[in-house]
Amino acid sequence: MSLETYNAKRRFDRTPEPKGDPAAAAEEGQLRFVVQKHDATRLHYDFRLEMDGVMKSWAVTRGPSLDPEDKRLAVHVEDHPLSYNDFEGVIPKGQYGGGTVIVWDRGTWNPIHDLAKSYRKGHLEFTLDGDKLKGRWHLVRMHGRPGETRENWLLIKGDDEEARPGEGEALLEDRPESVKSGRTLDEVEAAPEDTWNSKEKAKPASARARSKPAGSTKTAPSRSKGKEKVAAVAEAQQAHAWPKGARKGALPDFVDPALATLKAKAPGGTRWLHEIKFDGYRLQARIEAGAVKLLTRGGLDWTERFGPAISGALAALPVQTALLDGEIVVERDNGASDFSALQEDLSEGRSDRFTFYLFDCMHLDGHDLRKAPLVERKALLQKLLRSDDPLLRYSEHFEDDGNLVLTHACRLSLEGVISKDRDSAYESGRSKLWIKSKCSERQEFVIGGYVPSSTSDHAIGALALGVYEGNALRHVGRVGTGFTRSVAESLFEKLSALEQDESPYAEKLTADARRGLVYTAPKLVAEVEFRAWSADGNLRHAAFRGLREDKGPEAVMRETKDETAEPPAAKPDKGAKAGKEASVKPAAVPKARIALTHPDRIYWPKEGVTKQGLADYYAQVWPLMAPFVVDRPLSLLRCPDGIDGKQRFFQKHAWRGMNKAVGQVKDPKDKSGEPLLRILDFDGLVALVQSATLEIHPWGATTRAMEKPDMITMDLDPGEDVDWSAVIEGAYLLKGLIEEDGLTAFVKTSGGKGLHVVVPLKPSATWASVKAYAKGLATAAARAEPDKYLAVATKAKRKGRIFIDYLRNGRGATAVAPYSTRARPGAAVSTPIAWEELTEAIGPATFTVDSLPNRLAGLKHDPWDGFFKSAGTLPKGKR
Repeated sequence: MSLETYNAKRRFDRTPEPKGDPAAAAEEGQLRFVVQKHDATRLHYDFRLEMDGVMKSWAVTRGPSLDPEDKRLAVHVEDHPLSYNDFEGVIPKGQYGGGTVIVWDRGTWNPIHDLAKSYRKGHLEFTLDGDKLKGRWHLVRMHGRPGETRENWLLIKGDDEEARPGEGEALLEDRPESVKSGRTLDEVEAAPEDTWNSKEKAKPASARARSKPAGSTKTAPSRSKGKEKVAAVAEAQQAHAWPKGARKGALPDFVDPALATLKAKAPGGTRWLHEIKFDGYRLQARIEAGAVKLLTRGGLDWTERFGPAISGALAALPVQTALLDGEIVVERDNGASDFSALQEDLSEGRSDRFTFYLFDCMHLDGHDLRKAPLVERKALLQKLLRSDDPLLRYSEHFEDDGNLVLTHACRLSLEGVISKDRDSAYESGRSKLWIKSKCSERQEFVIGGYVPSSTSDHAIGALALGVYEGNALRHVGRVGTGFTRSVAESLFEKLSALEQDESPYAEKLTADARRGLVYTAPKLVAEVEFRAWSADGNLRHAAFRGLREDKGPEAVMRETKDETAEPPAAKPDKGAKAGKEASVKPAAVPKARIALTHPDRIYWPKEGVTKQGLADYYAQVWPLMAPFVVDRPLSLLRCPDGIDGKQRFFQKHAWRGMNKAVGQVKDPKDKSGEPLLRILDFDGLVALVQSATLEIHPWGATTRAMEKPDMITMDLDPGEDVDWSAVIEGAYLLKGLIEEDGLTAFVKTSGGKGLHVVVPLKPSATWASVKAYAKGLATAAARAEPDKYLAVATKAKRKGRIFIDYLRNGRGATAVAPYSTRARPGAAVSTPIAWEELTEAIGPATFTVDSLPNRLAGLKHDPWDGFFKSAGTLPKGKR
């Protein structure tokens, strides 16, 4: 960034801040840093590092933490001039960044690695020597989201003698004063004449609202009572050019929200604006003279449930009255909103992770905007919101083809897209002016009963679901995965209080539907994601996402009528042959003959993925996965008690009680040894799930040609401090070397921290030849750029470099299979991707058991389509 952005945002005849002057950048000596405590829309800390003659700047929402476990959000903002380092004073209300500023800390800093390279890659490691902050620190850039215009980084304290584990925020509370003047924010605010005088200076307010430290439950007083707020509102009103259709009118108490109609595809054409569909709670924000209400889509007042920070940010907007429409979310590390995490935070009373995305404005400063065109309403909304506000964000839209936007959203495992008529009025209720298209089926269902857990006396194992048809509740099946242990226990407590003897369902349930079921009064509503409707009207492959407390059970109906019903189930392909590709969207999902015992046993506790959930996942990916695991010798990672259990072991041979669906085959080079393991069909895979197999590692050869490999796997294993972009660069380097030799390269995420580049081969070369060729590839890469790549497995040399592991290509060596899960937190999956998808938008563990089916639903073609057809012959005399 340059100082042009800094200067453009400020009016220096009205603000005491120094003007950005490039001439002031010619100073020598140690690099300087400053942290300015800034009480603007909400209290935050501006973290600034001297770099290339300017102060690179980040807004740290909650302030620096001395605890290495804390990862503080740091929003990259415009560069500031060096002269800003000494600024301390009051920026007038109505001006950019209006509020009080003090110099909270300052000193010198030193980068540990090459500064320009580290900044470009998005990982700065450095030391600070200030009055309050010292030692090693990290600034790490996060992956952006579609349409994201700002850069989000994380500020993290290094683990050294200056670190204070468990006491991260103590410094902020113990040392609130300026290192320049010794004054606090309140003291500077009380005497603004000491820092700035203006001919047009307004009398300052005697008191101001201030954000409270984490953990505080006391709501701060509204800032709207100050005269500065009134002036800011007046200035904002004068700036509004009211669009056609706007009418003067009183602020409504509540407006029934506009709802979208579900369609299989997103609409195309210039008529539509497309927004990413959020996975949270729909809310209306009602603002009147600084008083804020957050209202659910049913009009319930949930202001208190979301804590003071969101309400405080809304109260500080330069408006007198407003009614805004949006969705409040909690986002995962990859930027996708997560309804389960939102529910967890609400249950725990946690409010520090909420983000409110705003996408419409129905009323603004005495004007009813509902008849104005959507595009004009959004323009007014965007002007209200600060681009660097971490709490209130404008919902960006795309004007590309709707299905292109939907495809991109699904590939990134997002929920879907909302398409809106750009010229439409705001119409309450469901209409075709708003269209929602999803990456997977998802809606609310009424809970009519539960099955107790088979592993706990105080938890549920599954829920019986239903939808209303008129006044009758119709049974639609069960959901038995997606529950964490705490959620399963909480649901048991809630549902136990609602137990009843008679069935709440209108129809008589089948014996299978009644098995183990405890009936409950139909009072609770669950949000459930599922793969499809079966021909008989039941859910297929359902996963629980959370309770919906903002919608009454009587309003729950099936969203689609027969549109997504599956055709009658065909017989599953039990004998999928290795080397034969399947389409990405199979006509029928296979059904196993293997019965799961304890299907509610949780394998991934934090994600709530159960044994049944893992089997459901594999049913959805089986046609794509089969060629890579069928009839191949397998090594398995089994975790009988889940990923957090003590038992964790690799298995290459049979075990006591192993299901007969898991086959065995003799190793022709070890005839006296134990047989190797293999599976021949989907039953075999489900048998592995039953035995707690959480990772599947096949040989690069089938049992029909065990001495002739049919693929090469090159594993890019990054060491510490290697940026993800460098791993991507390494994959492309290997791709180039492989294609120079006339072979074809495919790529997949490892589900861990790296990438696998995989090469299909005609099964003609020996293991020794294949391993030698793979070693030659690794050596060529290491020779070309020795500062980036290693071809030897020496751990001491791996820091800052990528080990290109060719050792997975020897006889008996294995690599994790495409679509196999990993026994790690997050339930990530090793996922094939197309080369054009290999960008920083996709990380090594982006795709999970929960999210991968969404991705597959959005793909028109298998990214590894033609894998075995493109098999080549190992070149002789190469590498």
